[in-house]
Amino acid sequence: MPNLFQKIFQTGIVTEPLDPAGGEAVQLAQAIDAHAKRLFGRALAIREVDAGSCNGCEIEITGITGPVYDSERFGIHFVASPRHADMLLVTGPVTRNMEIPLRKTYEATPDPKLVVAVGDCAQNCGVFAGSYAVAGSVDQIIPVNVFVTGCPPEPADILRGILTALERIPKRA
Repeated sequence: MPNLFQKIFQTGIVTEPLDPAGGEAVQLAQAIDAHAKRLFGRALAIREVDAGSCNGCEIEITGITGPVYDSERFGIHFVASPRHADMLLVTGPVTRNMEIPLRKTYEATPDPKLVVAVGDCAQNCGVFAGSYAVAGSVDQIIPVNVFVTGCPPEPADILRGILTALERIPKRA
């Protein structure tokens, strides 16, 4: 064990320092938090649905919850039930076996139903286009408010898409 500590002290810090001002991602997350509080009076609850992706977009979505973006501190929560969600974050082309579950998830989400389709596959089926297993793009199955392009899109782009969707709905009375 002492050898491990010696090695740690000799190596020093090898990670890149975070921007103390937070950068664009922190500003986006703060804007999302402000919009969510204005619209819902609380934090934003997101239900992520993988409709048949390669999981590249999910890795980037998971990055939003990691230490660099730390979405939880800005009131962006991922929930297990669509009944508790304010927004659906859908990835991948919709496969035939996910078409009905995606429709049911959309129906179970309370109004206003916000849908952000993440990644090129969600918009045009990407490399999966023409596959016998694909039912179509997300907007062919459920209404989509915002598309986030990229293969996969960066976490900041996903945050930008979430903010765009929130900006498009009027404040509740």
